[in-house]
Amino acid sequence: MVLRRSFLHWLFPAAVVLPLWLFVGWIVFSGGSGWALLWLLIAAPAVFVTQILVSLIVRGRGSVRTARAASWRDVIGIGLWHVVIVALGFYDGRVFFPLLVLSVVGAFVLLWSSLAQLWNEARGGIAVLHTTDGTGYIPPTREQPRPRVEGEVIVITEKPAAP
Repeated sequence: MVLRRSFLHWLFPAAVVLPLWLFVGWIVFSGGSGWALLWLLIAAPAVFVTQILVSLIVRGRGSVRTARAASWRDVIGIGLWHVVIVALGFYDGRVFFPLLVLSVVGAFVLLWSSLAQLWNEARGGIAVLHTTDGTGYIPPTREQPRPRVEGEVIVITEKPAAP
């Protein structure tokens, strides 16, 4: 649970740290070519926007707000995507383009996965049951038991002020 909670807190800072890492990696590891710079000027904002969208979708789910922790599916998916982006920041020419393709595909998969989880949680709120002839109905909700009050109850009614 601690890992999932700390991962949830990492989502928004990651939107700034990961694009910054791509710039720092380009400078330190001399990404060199003009194509890498062009890619960097497109990828850094794309990573920022995608990370913000995924973070908002993940934090928008009721189960995440209740548990104050991301799901394991989020932790594994987003964590792997972050690892690919960090590896991409080393600008190793041998694996640059496969990592680039993997990061783009990963971004689309993460958006789809996050939206699917949000949709499943939002859709699961109302259970529709069916009778034997196929008619659908929504079952009545259970009344919450009222707390039992021990002892004396004093009710004070307010009188309206005289004009």
